[in-house]
Amino acid sequence: MESNKDEALKCLAIARKHFDSGNIPSARKFCQKSISLFETSEALSLLTSINAVPEAGSSASASTSTSTEEHPSASGTKHRHPSSSSSSSRSNGTAGGIGGEKREYTTEQHAVVKRVRSCKVTEYYEILAVKRDCDEAEIKKAYRKLALALHPDKNGAPGADEAFKLVSKAFQVLSDAQKRAVYDRSGDDPESRFGGMSSRSSGFSASPFGGGTFEGEISPEDLFNMFFGGGGGGGGGGNVFGTGFGGGPVFTASFGPGGFRTTRMGRQAHHQQGAADQRSLLIQLMPLLILFAFSLLSALPNMFGTAAVPDPRFSFEPSARYNLARQTGDIGVRYHVNKAEFFGHPIIGAELAREGDSGQSSGGNSGQSSGGNSGQSSGKTGKRGPAVTKFEKTVDHVYTQDLYVRCQRGMDRKERAKEQEIGLFGIGTDWEKVRAIEREVIGSCEELKRLGVLNR
Repeated sequence: MESNKDEALKCLAIARKHFDSGNIPSARKFCQKSISLFETSEALSLLTSINAVPEAGSSASASTSTSTEEHPSASGTKHRHPSSSSSSSRSNGTAGGIGGEKREYTTEQHAVVKRVRSCKVTEYYEILAVKRDCDEAEIKKAYRKLALALHPDKNGAPGADEAFKLVSKAFQVLSDAQKRAVYDRSGDDPESRFGGMSSRSSGFSASPFGGGTFEGEISPEDLFNMFFGGGGGGGGGGNVFGTGFGGGPVFTASFGPGGFRTTRMGRQAHHQQGAADQRSLLIQLMPLLILFAFSLLSALPNMFGTAAVPDPRFSFEPSARYNLARQTGDIGVRYHVNKAEFFGHPIIGAELAREGDSGQSSGGNSGQSSGGNSGQSSGKTGKRGPAVTKFEKTVDHVYTQDLYVRCQRGMDRKERAKEQEIGLFGIGTDWEKVRAIEREVIGSCEELKRLGVLNR
C-alpha cells in the first residue's frame, strides 16, 4: 500500500546495512518486512542476493522452512505474517499459512484483496464499496460479502488478513451512527486523538447490532463471529445477531493506535452501572432541587395573596406636608402625618372611619407641634384598631432608636471629655470641672427616661 511505502523503504535501508556487515539473518528479516509493507523491485533483488548467501549451520533448513515475522499493519497494530524465503509461492497462487502450510487462493480473491488494500486506511466507504448516503442495511450487506471473501480461513492471498482488518474497521465506524457522523465531518478515524472522538471518552455507546454496549475494543475475528452468529469463518450468513449474543456479554470494538482490544461487560453489570449513574446524578442535583423548592415555597404567599400596601409616611417635626399631629397610644410619642394621605390609606383610613376618627383638630393651628391640643387628631385618646396600633408601634420604634443613638453619642462624648480632663495619673486635675462634666444633662437620654424606655 502507498501509505506503507515510507516504512518499507526504511526497512530496506536497514536490511542493506545488515547485509553489508554480514548479518544475514537480520538482513533477511528487514528485507522481508519491507516486502510485506510495500513490494519493490529493489527489495526483491536484495532478498534474492540474501538467499544466495548460505548461513553457517542453517543453510539447509533455510531453503525449506518459512520464517514468521512481525510487522506493523496500516492501523498501527502488529500482526504476524508468513513470509517464504523465496517468492515462488506468489507466482504459484499459494501463500504460507500457519505452521508453514500452503493456502490456496483464486484470482478473484486476490483481486478483492488488492482492491481493499489499495484504499487508504480511513477511506471506509471505498473499502466497503458503498455510497456515502447508504443505509445501515447496505453497510451490513457489504460487510457480510467482504468478510466472507477475505476471512483468513477462506482466502490465502497475500495481504488477506490486512484487508480483513480494514473491512472490520470500516464496518465498526460506519455501523455506529455517532462515529459515522464524526467521520463524515472530519474524514479521519473518529477514535483517533485527532478524529474528534475518543474511544474512551464515553463509557457507553451504540452497538452495530443494536442496543447500548460498554465501550471497548474487539478484534476483527470476534466481530466476524458475532456478526455471523459465532459460526467462525465458514458457512453463509445465518442469523446476523447470533444465538449467543442476545444474552451473553456485550461489547463494542475500536481500532485505535493501540490495536484491537476486547472489553466485555455482562448485561446485568451494565444495568447496575446505569442505575448507579442515575443515583449519582440525582445526588448531585439534590441541592439545586432543595433550593428551588424553598424558593417556590417562599414565593407562594406573594403568588396567591394581595400585594402589601405601604404604611403612610410620617415625621417628628411639623411642616406644610405633615400637617396633622398625632400621638401614639403606647408611650405617647408625638408624630405628624399628611392628613389626606393618612385618612385616605386603604387600611388605616378605613379603620379610622369605622372608629369615627375624622382627623378634625380641637382648635388652633394644625401644624403646631406643642401646647394644648392644637393640631391633634380627635381620636388620640380613643382605642386603636389593629392597623393603627401596628403603625404606631413602628413610629415608637423609629423614635426610640433615634434617641438611643443620640444618647449613646452624648455619653461617649462626656466620657472622652472626663478622661481628657483627668489625664493619665490625675496629677493637676481640676476635679470641680470633672464633676461639672458628670452633672451635664443629655437631652436624648432624659427623653428616654421620661418615656419609661430607659431606666433611671
